Amino acid sequence: PPPPPPSSLSGSLLHFCLGDGPKPDSPLLSAPGIFVLGLPFALVQSGYVGLMVLVLSAWVCNHTGRKLVACLYEEERSFVSKVRVRHSYQDIMDACCKGLWPNWSVVGGWMINIAQVIELLMTCTLYLLVSTSLLCDSLSAVAPPRSACSLMSLMFLLPCLLLTDLRPVSVLSLLCSLAHILISLLVILYCLSCASNWSWSFLSLSVDPEDFIVSVGVIIFSYTSQIFLPPLEGIMEDRGQFDTMLGWTHGVACIMKTTFSLLAVLTWGPETSEVITDNLPPNLRPVVNLCLLAKALLSYPLPFYAAAEILQTCLLRGETDRNLPRLLLSAIPVPRFSLLMGLTGSVTGAAMTLILPCLFHLKLRWGRLAVQDRLIDMSILSLGVVCSVAGVVCSCLAFTFGI
Repeated sequence: PPPPPPSSLSGSLLHFCLGDGPKPDSPLLSAPGIFVLGLPFALVQSGYVGLMVLVLSAWVCNHTGRKLVACLYEEERSFVSKVRVRHSYQDIMDACCKGLWPNWSVVGGWMINIAQVIELLMTCTLYLLVSTSLLCDSLSAVAPPRSACSLMSLMFLLPCLLLTDLRPVSVLSLLCSLAHILISLLVILYCLSCASNWSWSFLSLSVDPEDFIVSVGVIIFSYTSQIFLPPLEGIMEDRGQFDTMLGWTHGVACIMKTTFSLLAVLTWGPETSEVITDNLPPNLRPVVNLCLLAKALLSYPLPFYAAAEILQTCLLRGETDRNLPRLLLSAIPVPRFSLLMGLTGSVTGAAMTLILPCLFHLKLRWGRLAVQDRLIDMSILSLGVVCSVAGVVCSCLAFTFGI
Protein backbone atom coordinates (compact mmCIF):
# COMPACT_ATOMS: atom_id res chain seq x y z
CA PRO A 1 0.00 0.00 0.00
CA PRO A 2 1.18 3.59 -0.53
CA PRO A 3 2.80 5.26 2.48
CA PRO A 4 0.61 7.54 4.58
CA PRO A 5 0.87 11.30 4.03
CA PRO A 6 3.52 12.99 6.17
CA SER A 7 2.20 14.35 9.42
CA SER A 8 5.44 15.61 10.91
CA LEU A 9 8.11 18.09 9.96
CA SER A 10 10.45 15.37 8.72
CA GLY A 11 7.92 14.31 6.10
CA SER A 12 6.54 17.66 5.02
CA LEU A 13 9.92 19.38 4.97
CA LEU A 14 11.41 16.57 2.93
CA HIS A 15 8.75 17.24 0.30
CA PHE A 16 9.56 20.93 0.54
CA CYS A 17 13.34 20.86 0.88
CA LEU A 18 14.06 17.90 -1.36
CA GLY A 19 11.47 18.84 -3.94
CA ASP A 20 9.43 15.64 -4.21
CA GLY A 21 7.09 17.39 -6.62
CA PRO A 22 5.24 20.65 -5.94
CA LYS A 23 1.81 20.68 -4.41
CA PRO A 24 -0.98 21.45 -6.87
CA ASP A 25 -1.39 24.98 -5.58
CA SER A 26 2.24 25.89 -4.92
CA PRO A 27 5.53 25.95 -6.84
CA LEU A 28 8.57 23.94 -5.91
CA LEU A 29 10.72 26.11 -3.64
CA SER A 30 13.79 24.25 -2.57
CA ALA A 31 16.83 26.18 -3.80
CA PRO A 32 19.24 27.88 -1.42
CA GLY A 33 18.22 31.51 -0.86
CA ILE A 34 14.55 30.65 -1.49
CA PHE A 35 15.01 28.29 1.48
CA VAL A 36 14.07 31.22 3.74
CA LEU A 37 10.40 30.78 2.79
CA GLY A 38 10.42 27.52 4.75
CA LEU A 39 11.81 29.08 7.92
CA PRO A 40 8.40 30.00 9.43
CA PHE A 41 7.25 26.39 9.16
CA ALA A 42 10.49 25.23 10.78
CA LEU A 43 9.92 27.77 13.56
CA VAL A 44 6.38 26.49 14.17
CA GLN A 45 7.81 23.02 14.75
CA SER A 46 10.80 24.12 16.86
CA GLY A 47 9.13 26.86 18.95
CA TYR A 48 11.16 29.18 21.16
CA VAL A 49 14.20 26.92 20.76
CA GLY A 50 14.02 27.60 17.02
CA LEU A 51 14.36 31.34 17.69
CA MET A 52 17.59 30.65 19.56
CA VAL A 53 18.81 28.42 16.71
CA LEU A 54 18.11 31.20 14.17
CA VAL A 55 20.44 33.53 16.04
CA LEU A 56 23.04 30.87 16.89
CA SER A 57 23.19 29.63 13.28
CA ALA A 58 24.08 33.11 12.05
CA TRP A 59 26.98 33.20 14.50
CA VAL A 60 28.13 29.68 13.57
CA CYS A 61 28.15 30.36 9.82
CA ASN A 62 29.88 33.70 10.39
CA HIS A 63 32.49 31.92 12.51
CA THR A 64 33.20 29.16 9.97
CA GLY A 65 33.38 31.72 7.15
CA ARG A 66 35.95 33.79 9.01
CA LYS A 67 38.02 30.77 9.96
CA LEU A 68 37.99 29.47 6.40
CA VAL A 69 39.34 32.77 5.07
CA ALA A 70 41.87 32.91 7.94
CA CYS A 71 43.31 29.65 6.57
CA LEU A 72 44.29 31.52 3.39
CA TYR A 73 46.89 33.44 5.41
CA GLU A 74 50.12 32.64 7.23
CA GLU A 75 51.72 34.81 9.86
CA GLU A 76 55.21 36.14 9.26
CA ARG A 77 57.95 35.37 11.74
CA SER A 78 57.37 38.70 13.44
CA PHE A 79 53.72 37.67 14.13
CA VAL A 80 52.76 41.26 13.30
CA SER A 81 51.39 40.92 9.77
CA LYS A 82 49.80 38.15 7.74
CA VAL A 83 50.52 37.16 4.15
CA ARG A 84 47.94 35.62 1.80
CA VAL A 85 49.67 32.44 0.64
CA ARG A 86 46.58 30.54 -0.56
CA HIS A 87 43.82 31.59 -2.91
CA SER A 88 41.12 28.93 -2.96
CA TYR A 89 39.42 26.12 -1.08
CA GLN A 90 41.66 23.69 -2.98
CA ASP A 91 44.84 25.45 -1.82
CA ILE A 92 43.72 25.11 1.80
CA MET A 93 43.02 21.40 1.30
CA ASP A 94 46.44 20.93 -0.30
CA ALA A 95 48.13 22.60 2.67
CA CYS A 96 46.25 20.41 5.14
CA CYS A 97 46.98 17.17 3.29
CA LYS A 98 50.74 17.69 2.89
CA GLY A 99 52.72 15.01 4.67
CA LEU A 100 49.75 12.76 5.40
CA TRP A 101 50.41 10.35 2.51
CA PRO A 102 52.38 10.40 -0.76
CA ASN A 103 50.46 12.46 -3.36
CA TRP A 104 47.58 12.82 -0.87
CA SER A 105 47.52 16.59 -1.43
CA VAL A 106 46.70 16.01 -5.10
CA VAL A 107 43.92 13.59 -4.18
CA GLY A 108 42.62 16.01 -1.55
CA GLY A 109 42.56 18.85 -4.10
CA TRP A 110 40.55 16.74 -6.52
CA MET A 111 38.15 15.71 -3.75
CA ILE A 112 37.46 19.31 -2.72
CA ASN A 113 36.99 20.39 -6.34
CA ILE A 114 34.55 17.54 -6.98
CA ALA A 115 32.63 18.41 -3.79
CA GLN A 116 32.43 22.06 -4.85
CA VAL A 117 31.30 21.17 -8.36
CA ILE A 118 28.62 18.81 -7.02
CA GLU A 119 27.33 21.47 -4.63
CA LEU A 120 27.29 24.16 -7.32
CA LEU A 121 25.76 22.00 -10.04
CA MET A 122 23.05 20.84 -7.66
CA THR A 123 22.33 24.47 -6.83
CA CYS A 124 22.21 25.44 -10.52
CA THR A 125 19.84 22.59 -11.32
CA LEU A 126 17.63 23.46 -8.36
CA TYR A 127 17.32 27.04 -9.56
CA LEU A 128 16.37 25.77 -13.03
CA LEU A 129 13.74 23.46 -11.53
CA VAL A 130 12.44 26.24 -9.29
CA SER A 131 12.22 28.66 -12.22
CA THR A 132 10.29 26.08 -14.23
CA SER A 133 7.83 25.43 -11.41
CA LEU A 134 7.28 29.13 -10.76
CA LEU A 135 6.78 29.81 -14.46
CA CYS A 136 4.22 26.98 -14.68
CA ASP A 137 2.43 28.39 -11.65
CA SER A 138 2.46 31.96 -13.03
CA LEU A 139 1.06 30.77 -16.39
CA SER A 140 -1.48 28.39 -14.90
CA ALA A 141 -4.31 30.12 -16.78
CA VAL A 142 -2.65 29.15 -20.08
CA ALA A 143 -1.59 25.71 -18.76
CA PRO A 144 1.60 25.33 -20.82
CA PRO A 145 3.40 21.95 -20.72
CA ARG A 146 6.20 21.70 -18.18
CA SER A 147 8.75 21.02 -20.93
CA ALA A 148 7.87 24.34 -22.57
CA CYS A 149 8.36 26.16 -19.25
CA SER A 150 11.73 24.44 -18.85
CA LEU A 151 12.83 25.67 -22.27
CA MET A 152 11.61 29.19 -21.51
CA SER A 153 13.55 29.24 -18.24
CA LEU A 154 16.62 27.93 -19.99
CA MET A 155 16.39 30.65 -22.63
CA PHE A 156 16.53 33.27 -19.87
CA LEU A 157 19.61 31.58 -18.38
CA LEU A 158 21.62 30.96 -21.58
CA PRO A 159 23.35 34.40 -21.39
CA CYS A 160 25.17 33.05 -18.32
CA LEU A 161 27.46 31.27 -20.81
CA LEU A 162 28.89 34.69 -21.72
CA LEU A 163 29.92 35.56 -18.16
CA THR A 164 33.69 35.87 -17.91
CA ASP A 165 34.04 38.27 -14.98
CA LEU A 166 32.77 38.34 -11.41
CA ARG A 167 31.63 41.99 -11.57
CA PRO A 168 28.46 41.45 -13.67
CA VAL A 169 27.73 38.42 -11.50
CA SER A 170 27.93 40.71 -8.46
CA VAL A 171 25.47 43.14 -10.05
CA LEU A 172 23.00 40.32 -10.77
CA SER A 173 23.42 39.05 -7.20
CA LEU A 174 22.66 42.55 -5.92
CA LEU A 175 19.45 42.60 -7.97
CA CYS A 176 18.64 39.16 -6.56
CA SER A 177 19.07 40.53 -3.03
CA LEU A 178 16.73 43.42 -3.85
CA ALA A 179 14.10 40.94 -5.11
CA HIS A 180 14.53 38.95 -1.91
CA ILE A 181 14.08 42.09 0.21
CA LEU A 182 10.93 42.96 -1.73
CA ILE A 183 9.47 39.49 -1.12
CA SER A 184 10.27 39.68 2.59
CA LEU A 185 8.78 43.17 2.89
CA LEU A 186 5.55 42.11 1.16
CA VAL A 187 5.13 39.20 3.57
CA ILE A 188 6.11 41.28 6.61
CA LEU A 189 3.73 44.13 5.69
CA TYR A 190 0.87 41.68 5.28
CA CYS A 191 1.68 40.11 8.67
CA LEU A 192 1.73 43.56 10.29
CA SER A 193 -1.71 44.26 8.84
CA CYS A 194 -2.95 41.18 10.76
CA ALA A 195 -1.33 42.21 14.08
CA SER A 196 -4.68 42.21 15.89
CA ASN A 197 -4.85 38.42 15.49
CA TRP A 198 -1.33 37.63 16.73
CA SER A 199 -0.88 35.09 19.50
CA TRP A 200 2.32 34.07 21.27
CA SER A 201 0.70 30.77 22.18
CA PHE A 202 1.54 29.57 18.66
CA LEU A 203 5.16 29.18 19.84
CA SER A 204 5.79 26.25 22.16
CA LEU A 205 8.57 25.33 24.56
CA SER A 206 8.35 21.58 23.89
CA VAL A 207 9.62 20.20 20.57
CA ASP A 208 9.67 16.81 18.90
CA PRO A 209 13.33 15.62 18.60
CA GLU A 210 12.92 14.41 15.02
CA ASP A 211 11.22 17.63 13.92
CA PHE A 212 13.85 19.69 15.74
CA ILE A 213 16.78 18.01 13.94
CA VAL A 214 15.26 18.73 10.54
CA SER A 215 14.43 22.31 11.62
CA VAL A 216 18.05 22.90 12.60
CA GLY A 217 19.16 21.70 9.16
CA VAL A 218 16.73 24.06 7.41
CA ILE A 219 17.83 27.02 9.54
CA ILE A 220 21.58 26.43 9.31
CA PHE A 221 21.68 25.89 5.57
CA SER A 222 19.69 29.06 4.93
CA TYR A 223 22.88 30.92 5.95
CA THR A 224 25.46 29.01 3.91
CA SER A 225 27.89 30.92 1.67
CA GLN A 226 31.32 29.52 2.55
CA ILE A 227 32.01 28.12 -0.90
CA PHE A 228 32.10 31.67 -2.35
CA LEU A 229 34.12 33.36 0.40
CA PRO A 230 37.77 32.73 -0.69
CA PRO A 231 37.34 34.29 -4.17
CA LEU A 232 35.14 37.05 -2.74
CA GLU A 233 37.75 38.04 -0.18
CA GLY A 234 40.41 37.90 -2.90
CA ILE A 235 38.79 40.60 -5.05
CA MET A 236 38.03 43.01 -2.19
CA GLU A 237 39.90 46.32 -2.42
CA ASP A 238 40.37 46.38 1.36
CA ARG A 239 40.66 42.79 2.57
CA GLY A 240 41.06 43.98 6.12
CA GLN A 241 37.35 44.81 6.14
CA PHE A 242 36.30 41.26 5.26
CA ASP A 243 35.50 40.15 8.81
CA THR A 244 33.49 43.33 9.41
CA MET A 245 31.59 42.86 6.15
CA LEU A 246 30.85 39.22 6.93
CA GLY A 247 29.71 40.06 10.46
CA TRP A 248 27.35 42.80 9.29
CA THR A 249 26.00 40.54 6.53
CA HIS A 250 25.16 37.70 8.91
CA GLY A 251 23.82 40.15 11.50
CA VAL A 252 21.40 41.78 9.06
CA ALA A 253 20.42 38.36 7.66
CA CYS A 254 19.73 37.13 11.19
CA ILE A 255 17.50 40.12 11.98
CA MET A 256 15.62 39.81 8.69
CA LYS A 257 15.08 36.04 8.95
CA THR A 258 14.08 36.15 12.61
CA THR A 259 11.63 39.01 12.03
CA PHE A 260 10.23 37.36 8.89
CA SER A 261 9.78 33.97 10.54
CA LEU A 262 8.41 35.24 13.85
CA LEU A 263 5.81 37.55 12.29
CA ALA A 264 4.65 34.76 9.97
CA VAL A 265 4.24 32.34 12.89
CA LEU A 266 2.39 34.94 14.98
CA THR A 267 0.06 35.55 12.03
CA TRP A 268 -0.76 32.01 10.89
CA GLY A 269 0.33 29.83 13.81
CA PRO A 270 -0.29 26.11 13.27
CA GLU A 271 -1.80 26.90 9.85
CA THR A 272 1.64 28.01 8.58
CA SER A 273 2.42 26.21 5.33
CA GLU A 274 5.71 24.55 4.41
CA VAL A 275 6.13 27.41 1.91
CA ILE A 276 4.90 30.62 3.49
CA THR A 277 3.61 32.09 0.22
CA ASP A 278 0.81 29.48 0.28
CA ASN A 279 -0.67 31.39 3.23
CA LEU A 280 -0.89 34.66 1.31
CA PRO A 281 -4.25 35.82 -0.08
CA PRO A 282 -4.92 35.06 -3.79
CA ASN A 283 -4.57 38.70 -4.83
CA LEU A 284 -1.04 38.95 -3.36
CA ARG A 285 0.33 35.51 -4.22
CA PRO A 286 0.86 36.10 -8.01
CA VAL A 287 2.94 39.22 -7.29
CA VAL A 288 5.12 37.30 -4.83
CA ASN A 289 5.47 34.39 -7.26
CA LEU A 290 6.71 36.74 -10.00
CA CYS A 291 9.24 38.21 -7.55
CA LEU A 292 10.33 34.68 -6.65
CA LEU A 293 10.75 33.85 -10.35
CA ALA A 294 12.95 36.92 -10.79
CA LYS A 295 14.94 35.97 -7.70
CA ALA A 296 15.46 32.40 -8.92
CA LEU A 297 16.66 33.57 -12.35
CA LEU A 298 18.95 36.22 -10.84
CA SER A 299 20.36 33.70 -8.34
CA TYR A 300 21.50 31.36 -11.10
CA PRO A 301 24.60 33.23 -12.45
CA LEU A 302 26.67 33.06 -9.24
CA PRO A 303 26.78 29.25 -8.79
CA PHE A 304 26.97 28.80 -12.57
CA TYR A 305 29.98 31.11 -12.83
CA ALA A 306 31.71 29.46 -9.86
CA ALA A 307 31.12 25.96 -11.26
CA ALA A 308 32.34 27.02 -14.70
CA GLU A 309 35.52 28.47 -13.20
CA ILE A 310 36.35 25.28 -11.31
CA LEU A 311 35.52 23.01 -14.25
CA GLN A 312 37.46 25.14 -16.71
CA THR A 313 40.60 25.55 -14.62
CA CYS A 314 40.76 22.19 -12.85
CA LEU A 315 38.69 19.46 -14.45
CA LEU A 316 37.51 19.99 -18.02
CA ARG A 317 40.45 22.13 -19.19
CA GLY A 318 38.54 24.59 -21.36
CA GLU A 319 35.59 22.35 -22.25
CA THR A 320 33.21 24.06 -19.82
CA ASP A 321 31.14 26.04 -22.31
CA ARG A 322 30.15 22.89 -24.13
CA ASN A 323 29.71 20.46 -21.24
CA LEU A 324 28.21 22.41 -18.34
CA PRO A 325 24.81 23.20 -19.97
CA ARG A 326 24.62 19.56 -21.11
CA LEU A 327 25.16 18.38 -17.53
CA LEU A 328 22.41 20.64 -16.22
CA LEU A 329 19.93 19.71 -18.95
CA SER A 330 20.54 15.99 -18.51
CA ALA A 331 19.66 16.27 -14.81
CA ILE A 332 16.15 17.65 -15.34
CA PRO A 333 14.38 14.43 -16.47
CA VAL A 334 16.11 12.14 -13.96
CA PRO A 335 13.42 10.49 -11.76
CA ARG A 336 13.43 11.80 -8.16
CA PHE A 337 16.52 13.82 -8.99
CA SER A 338 15.68 16.36 -6.32
CA LEU A 339 15.86 13.62 -3.68
CA LEU A 340 19.30 12.73 -5.01
CA MET A 341 20.24 16.38 -4.61
CA GLY A 342 19.06 16.28 -1.03
CA LEU A 343 21.20 13.23 -0.36
CA THR A 344 24.38 14.63 -1.92
CA GLY A 345 23.69 18.08 -0.48
CA SER A 346 23.50 16.62 3.01
CA VAL A 347 27.07 15.44 2.57
CA THR A 348 28.68 18.21 0.51
CA GLY A 349 26.68 21.05 2.09
CA ALA A 350 27.52 20.12 5.67
CA ALA A 351 31.12 19.37 4.75
CA MET A 352 31.76 22.64 2.91
CA THR A 353 29.89 24.79 5.45
CA LEU A 354 30.57 23.34 8.90
CA ILE A 355 33.01 20.43 8.86
CA LEU A 356 35.91 21.40 6.58
CA PRO A 357 36.35 25.06 7.69
CA CYS A 358 36.76 23.99 11.32
CA LEU A 359 38.90 20.99 10.39
CA PHE A 360 41.20 23.16 8.28
CA HIS A 361 41.48 25.79 11.00
CA LEU A 362 42.37 23.20 13.63
CA LYS A 363 44.94 21.55 11.35
CA LEU A 364 46.71 24.73 10.23
CA ARG A 365 46.46 26.79 13.44
CA TRP A 366 46.42 24.18 16.22
CA GLY A 367 49.57 25.40 17.95
CA ARG A 368 48.41 29.03 17.95
CA LEU A 369 44.82 28.45 19.11
CA ALA A 370 43.61 28.95 22.65
CA VAL A 371 41.74 26.09 24.33
CA GLN A 372 38.47 28.00 23.94
CA ASP A 373 38.98 28.36 20.17
CA ARG A 374 39.75 24.66 19.83
CA LEU A 375 36.60 23.71 21.74
CA ILE A 376 34.46 26.01 19.57
CA ASP A 377 35.86 24.55 16.35
CA MET A 378 35.42 20.98 17.55
CA SER A 379 31.85 21.69 18.70
CA ILE A 380 30.88 23.12 15.30
CA LEU A 381 32.64 20.24 13.55
CA SER A 382 30.58 17.78 15.61
CA LEU A 383 27.40 19.71 14.76
CA GLY A 384 28.27 19.43 11.07
CA VAL A 385 28.70 15.67 11.34
CA VAL A 386 25.30 15.35 13.10
CA CYS A 387 23.58 17.50 10.45
CA SER A 388 25.18 15.49 7.66
CA VAL A 389 24.20 12.13 9.13
CA ALA A 390 20.65 13.34 9.87
CA GLY A 391 20.28 14.67 6.33
CA VAL A 392 21.51 11.41 4.81
CA VAL A 393 19.14 9.36 6.98
CA CYS A 394 16.13 11.56 6.10
CA SER A 395 17.00 11.48 2.39
CA CYS A 396 17.40 7.69 2.45
CA LEU A 397 14.02 7.39 4.19
CA ALA A 398 12.52 9.54 1.45
CA PHE A 399 14.04 7.30 -1.21
CA THR A 400 12.93 4.10 0.52
CA PHE A 401 9.49 4.94 1.89
CA GLY A 402 8.57 8.02 -0.11
CA ILE A 403 7.84 10.14 2.94
